[in-house]
Formats: sequence, structure tokens, C-alpha cells
Amino acid sequence: MKIFVESIDKGIWNAIKNGPFIPMVENKKFISEKPWSQWTKQESKKAQYDCITKNIIASTLSSD
Repeated sequence: MKIFVESIDKGIWNAIKNGPFIPMVENKKFISEKPWSQWTKQESKKAQYDCITKNIIASTLSSD
């Protein structure tokens, strides 16, 4: 599976290996999730890898 996924994009394998990407923002006292409207293009691309990963896994699983 690793070879197949990496052939599509290594970022997808990274999403499988490291789990979902959640952009964070650091405030004065705490760290929280960054609002979607403030994501950079790079953060959006990393988050898209999570969606592609879910699609690949769901497509390969059978209903049995």
C-alpha cells in the first residue's frame, strides 16, 4: 500500500503515517485550531492530503 500511495503523492503517505493535519494558531495564553478562513495555501494542501487519504482507504475497503 505504501508504494501505491507514495506513487500518487508522498504527502498522502505522510498523512497516513502522522495522522490528520490541523493548523494551529498560538495566542498569548494558549494554542487553538486556526479558523479555516485563515489557512494558508500550504496548510490547505496538507489538509487536502487527509481527505485524499480517507478516500483511498474507503475505496479499498469492502462492505463485507
